[in-house]
Amino acid sequence: MIVRKSRAELEAMREGGRITAACLRLLAENARPGTTTRELDALAEEFIYSSGGKPEFKGYQGFPASICASPNSMIVHGIPGSYRLKEGDIISLDVGVRFEGFVTDSATTVPVGEISEEARRLLDVTRRCLEAAIPQVRVGRRLGDIGHAIQSVAEPEGYGVVRDLVSHGVGRRMHEDPQIPNYGRPGTGPRLLPGMTFAIEPMITLGTHEIRIDERDGWSIYTADGSLAAHFEHTVAVTEEGPWVLTLEEEGLGEAASA
Repeated sequence: MIVRKSRAELEAMREGGRITAACLRLLAENARPGTTTRELDALAEEFIYSSGGKPEFKGYQGFPASICASPNSMIVHGIPGSYRLKEGDIISLDVGVRFEGFVTDSATTVPVGEISEEARRLLDVTRRCLEAAIPQVRVGRRLGDIGHAIQSVAEPEGYGVVRDLVSHGVGRRMHEDPQIPNYGRPGTGPRLLPGMTFAIEPMITLGTHEIRIDERDGWSIYTADGSLAAHFEHTVAVTEEGPWVLTLEEEGLGEAASA
């Protein structure tokens, strides 16, 4: 069942979304050569608590950290630790915040110093996938329209769209119905109604869409062929006025603002 939120509940999610967005900005600013992912995690945890929120990821199904930090060929769910960022890396930073009983979830992939043109183009295309998906989050559209918009940007450019990981509903819980594949046919699936809230998160690769899970930690998910991956995400609400991106620091940045 897709849980719809009242306007007051959406306002609470919006406040939490500001904390999430500000935390991501802080992490992006500190993702520099020589910084460890553990240091980024500590920075995020302190910021979230000091802002009145709670890191939703920490303890979620046993996850041991407050953020996911996934460099290079790691797509998502990287556990922060001793990995030290180096010039030329790209790193996906994923943050979930619980505030006043609601969760907002957002991610960005950032360059570490100077990166290759190939990596820069991957980031650009993945960001554009999210920008294409957000306008589909409106009353009367169907769930399949979201995934189709992502697929329609990535695949003509020759990139892989990860199939085994999905966008999803979010609200009282971090993962609510529905699951939303990042590919699909337009005009299929449930109709979108006011108050639905989704974490839209295209995960795009330079190579195959296939994945592998690190057997050592049981969390980290990589591209099966070792190619680079990028990940951008916003929490978006369906409203009568159109898509409402809840994980932005400021209002008025546009319904399809980038992560």
